[in-house]
Amino acid sequence: MPSAAPILFLLAGSAPFACSGLAPGPWSDPWQPPEVRARMLVANMTLEEKISLLHGNPDGKCQCNTSQDCAYVGNVAAVPRLGIPPITMNDGPQGFRDDQHPATSTAWPSGLTMAASWDVDAVFEWGQGMGKEFYGKGSNVQLGPGLCLARIPLNGRNFEYLSGEDPFLGYSLAKPAVWGIQSQKVVANAKHWVLNNQETARTSVSEEADERTRFEMYYPPFEGAIEAGVGSFMCSYNKINGVWSCENPTTLAHDLKTVLGFKGYVMSDWGATHSTSIMAGLDNEQASANWMNEDLLKGGLAAGSVTQAAIDESVRRILWSMLSVGIMDEPVETWDWQNLKKNVTTDASVASARRLSSLSTVLLKNEGGVLPLPQGRHLAVIGLADASAPVHAGGSGSVVPSFIATPLEGVRMAAGAGAKVDFCNGSDVQAAVNFAKQADFTIVFVGTLSGEGSDRKSLSLDSDALVQAVSQVSSKVVVVASIPGAILMPWSGDVAAILTNFMPGQQAGNAIADVLFGKVNPSGKLPVTFPNIENETQLTPAQYPGVPDPEKPDYAFYSEKLLVGYRFYEAHNISFKTGFPFGHGISYTTFTYSGLAISQDLGGSGIVASFEVKNDGAVAGAEVAQLYLTFPAAAGEPPLQLKGFKKTRILAPGETELVVLNLRPRDLSIWDDKTHQWTLVEGTFMAKVGASSRDIRLVKPFLPSSFGQLYV
Repeated sequence: MPSAAPILFLLAGSAPFACSGLAPGPWSDPWQPPEVRARMLVANMTLEEKISLLHGNPDGKCQCNTSQDCAYVGNVAAVPRLGIPPITMNDGPQGFRDDQHPATSTAWPSGLTMAASWDVDAVFEWGQGMGKEFYGKGSNVQLGPGLCLARIPLNGRNFEYLSGEDPFLGYSLAKPAVWGIQSQKVVANAKHWVLNNQETARTSVSEEADERTRFEMYYPPFEGAIEAGVGSFMCSYNKINGVWSCENPTTLAHDLKTVLGFKGYVMSDWGATHSTSIMAGLDNEQASANWMNEDLLKGGLAAGSVTQAAIDESVRRILWSMLSVGIMDEPVETWDWQNLKKNVTTDASVASARRLSSLSTVLLKNEGGVLPLPQGRHLAVIGLADASAPVHAGGSGSVVPSFIATPLEGVRMAAGAGAKVDFCNGSDVQAAVNFAKQADFTIVFVGTLSGEGSDRKSLSLDSDALVQAVSQVSSKVVVVASIPGAILMPWSGDVAAILTNFMPGQQAGNAIADVLFGKVNPSGKLPVTFPNIENETQLTPAQYPGVPDPEKPDYAFYSEKLLVGYRFYEAHNISFKTGFPFGHGISYTTFTYSGLAISQDLGGSGIVASFEVKNDGAVAGAEVAQLYLTFPAAAGEPPLQLKGFKKTRILAPGETELVVLNLRPRDLSIWDDKTHQWTLVEGTFMAKVGASSRDIRLVKPFLPSSFGQLYV
């Protein structure tokens, strides 16, 4: 028997606010705080209505194209009596994935691509643009951004993740991504919580990481999302220290909800629920109702293993997330599944995708100033420049583009009057060599793909031999790499110029042409290290992919602790011969740095690093200035850590910008696993400012205690 319906409190003599589908009552007042409105709704829901919000479609069916119940990737039923709309979740982190209505949304640059912009304004534009298309499709939860750290260069999903290999970079970029998405009345979803850093054995592996490693390396990107007010999290397939992520009370109920103060709700990855784990911190099971269903939850209530308070808390979190971004104050038809049929790509979104891809392009090398290319010349375009060009990778992060601007098309349109553009796909190496011999400039497009469910086998490219052969007959070879993560470049010393645009999205060709011909001066920086050789960070099988246990699944041990990516390179003094360091990226102009000063901020709660960046080259351009810290040795920290960055405005030749970077007390702290809190480190720090982790221009020691008392 269903429980009796609570009394429905109506506002006397009033109609529902605006055109909202909510039943009239005090909760329908949009001027009330979301927390207050959520609590009032919970108090007026039946137990059955509450439980209906804690799971997906009971039969697990999704993307059905036949009804509201199963239309989206994830579907939570509406509560008609109260006018609570359905929760309509959809992939993904690179745009709206609509396999039922292909080519009706924009394939944006990927998360890792946007990480290469190091540009908070660009990341906001990216989030806002995607959120607008989700809203247009009737989806009120975007299953993104992806925030996992690139611990494993081979990880098949690195292309999805906005953090690159650095926790501070992820922390800083997560915020504008969430703000952008949620500005469009769509709940963002921070995923995958947590330690989901490999696809190999992802549904069985246990990721073994200690408390300090988790808090210092893997939690900060998610903290950025929390500070931005993110409405939802997704727990991952893997185990954490032997316990499934979606039923792990340490990482969910304690670390995420208590220590980090997350206010929204946690949904499971699809099929990642293994028990009725509401008491451990799971709020919503996707995509079905095998564990968080009415029978099991009511049985738990009767047995005392589930509390009414826990159910109410989960429902409140779900409703808060919807109310906080305005979902419930929209007209009821906004979230109708028939909106899926709409084509939400616009001229504005296509233009934005082009601009963002060009802003995220990284110039790794430009020997002799071969770039930008002059117009009206004879060009040989070789390799993955036609319809074979990689623009997005696979899995839930894929999007069927509304169209694809290929690199070949982009080059031909930008090459100018009188230009001759020859093309061969590179399958015949000798033919490619002959093309290169005859051309003034040769552009070789290389790349590879990856996807959800498996890791890459190697960081090498199939086209390495092609690049090396062409470079032997031409001194003006430009390589463009479209890639889902780090790669090896054994030929980097043999070519004149190298660009990477990672997974550039559907405007790949136009965006890269803008950079190649100088319409856009590149300002991107590497968010991951490009190694010299495979497994240069010396991961053992026990670290990756993990070693088997006689009775349990594989265990992957994070014994490297804090030495991930460039931190390992700094600790082991590894030089770059064919690879490129974290933070690297050059411009068509040059910049000088001067005047580093360290002072207390005006509020007295932190420290400020200030310095000047001057464009001392011949063309306008922007620079991403980076601040790294070296902690006192006793802290046991890596020798170099990113703790600040800023992209300047576009500076004219001779123009200078004063860059001011704030250092929070937290940035001068370590996680103490004995007191379970952040603790300020005493002693002298070194501030190091430069253009990359290996291009430090300014160094200054400072003693935090000299600025008075600081509090974490």
